[in-house]
Amino acid sequence: MQAMPGAASASALPSAAELSALGSVLCLYPSRYAELDGWRQAVRASTCSVPWADGAYESLRFHDVDGRCCWRLCLLPDSDFLAWEALARRLPGMVREPAGVAERLWRRLAEGVSGAAWRGSILRFALDDRGGPARLAACLSTPSLLGADLARRIAHAEGIVDGARFDDCCCARAAQAMPSRQAPSWHPLRFDKSHPAP
Repeated sequence: MQAMPGAASASALPSAAELSALGSVLCLYPSRYAELDGWRQAVRASTCSVPWADGAYESLRFHDVDGRCCWRLCLLPDSDFLAWEALARRLPGMVREPAGVAERLWRRLAEGVSGAAWRGSILRFALDDRGGPARLAACLSTPSLLGADLARRIAHAEGIVDGARFDDCCCARAAQAMPSRQAPSWHPLRFDKSHPAP
């Protein structure tokens, strides 16, 4: 990784209000935790840009007290770009080279052995101010087709094979929730052209 020029040298964590302004984002988190556990463990944050052939994907990386990345948020076409830029401007930044096939395979093998695999969800954050100071809350968000495609590409680039579904639209979820029924039997209709219509 290379530091981006002009980046801040240190950073406080983004506030829950700043995160709730981002709109829908791809949240990557260790599979042994829930979606917001990384946020609770984080002590500092930075931005990361990974160049691709057709652009780059940007993420916010959150690090725990030991310096390990414990949570990542990725910019999607469904995100609020102005809120993202305002937040990213005050965080230190890094540029990371994209992982090659060999690196992704080694990462997948290492994660399988250590149990440190990652999962992904598209979330929308909100402030939960019931019963005290505002806390960060989240719900699943249905992305656009472009957002779902980018989320899949990022997950693939990060070596996430299982534990990520990004294209479940509300219709698909409703169909899955419906009780299974026997398929209706269909009878073909026959049209006879030999008789003129009345």
